[in-house]
Amino acid sequence: MTLGAFRRKIWLLTSKWEVWKYRHIYHHNIGNDVIISHKALLDKGIRGIHIGDGTRILAGSMILAHDNCRDYFVPPIIGENCIIGTNAMIMPGVNIGNQVVVGAGSIVTKDIPSNCIVVGNPAKVVKIDVEVREGKIINNGRRKE
Repeated sequence: MTLGAFRRKIWLLTSKWEVWKYRHIYHHNIGNDVIISHKALLDKGIRGIHIGDGTRILAGSMILAHDNCRDYFVPPIIGENCIIGTNAMIMPGVNIGNQVVVGAGSIVTKDIPSNCIVVGNPAKVVKIDVEVREGKIINNGRRKE
């Protein structure tokens, strides 16, 4: 077994542990075939963050479900086959559609429709008609006009 293959197996095991932990200890609704990096952070103070089947949450991402300053407690909903990029932040109460790619470092403050790529702070749609499967972009879509 090569070093790369060994590292991939370790990464998959830690990712599966993260999914188990957030499902069973923190009672979040996490779908099948979800991969969560051990460096990603999901809000532990509120139950009910929903993550759809086949979604990938990459290192350094934060998914928040409450804002104490505004006394706001609403878990976000993330659709199926999404990719939440490195160091992205999903704010409380946001709904993200299916097959959405959130760019690295983006901050999602509003609802996002399905099949698109969003980037920036605050996150804005830059491409539409995107297809994502198993953590890979199948169809890169077209620029939003």
